[in-house]
Amino acid sequence: MRYSVIPPGFRRAVGLVLTASLALTLTACSQAATPATPKAATSDVILASTTSTQDSGLFDVLIPAFEKDNPTFKMKVVAVGSGAALTMGEKKDADVLLVHSPAAELKFVTAGSGTDRKPVMYNDFLLVGPTSDPAKVKDTTSAVAAFAKIAKAKAIFVTRADNSGTYTKELSIWASGTVQPTSTVDPWYLSTGAAMGVSIGIANEKLGYILVDRATWLTNKDKNPGLTAMVEGDKKLFNPYHVILIPGARNLAGAKAFEDWIISPAGQKVIGEFGVDKYGQQIFVPNAGATS
Repeated sequence: MRYSVIPPGFRRAVGLVLTASLALTLTACSQAATPATPKAATSDVILASTTSTQDSGLFDVLIPAFEKDNPTFKMKVVAVGSGAALTMGEKKDADVLLVHSPAAELKFVTAGSGTDRKPVMYNDFLLVGPTSDPAKVKDTTSAVAAFAKIAKAKAIFVTRADNSGTYTKELSIWASGTVQPTSTVDPWYLSTGAAMGVSIGIANEKLGYILVDRATWLTNKDKNPGLTAMVEGDKKLFNPYHVILIPGARNLAGAKAFEDWIISPAGQKVIGEFGVDKYGQQIFVPNAGATS
């Protein structure tokens, strides 16, 4: 019988190759049998909020912190005036609101368009104006009295006129006095129809007075050197923010998660610490649990 004889050294080499091949095959089979853990799916949550929260930079730290603690939700922020945010809520174009127009908010909730309205934070408004102060309102303790002086002097006043929380506050101050100017009758009363940051820039350019929330003022004053703070500290200038859920929203679970988080110690800590290192003061003061 004729047959081939494989030398011992060759047999050992072949054995090593076969062993390695078998190990690779078993590893591949093992990997195929154990699929990689899929990344958790996320769902978008639409937050309609004010331009002040966006322009101040608060959302640059607040939203990442929320998403880190709630990885299944992805926040999409629409920054508009409070009036426009409430309209988005009425149309179910937002899942949750963060706004600062108390009277309009209460009307919104009473009408059934919103629910579970809760305090989140507050700051205040300031009247700022040109350093020359043509209406002589510097250090006036009453916002109503300062507005009256501006009207009497016919000094330029810049108004947003956009149904925002700031504009609503401005109108309430005018209404408390004896003058209610309109841009069509009073040439010194200039309407912008623009967001807070843009409107401050126009006031700086025109050397006019303007009502502004503290957050937007602190983050914009260096870019508007022609303006300075004139009146602050009046109780009428108090500026509270509330979170409101939207019944029937597309992402109720995400909206509720955001509300629960922003009024939790974790969310309140982010709000309270924001801006302190840079400005030496709280831009927003957390007040979850306060009486609405």
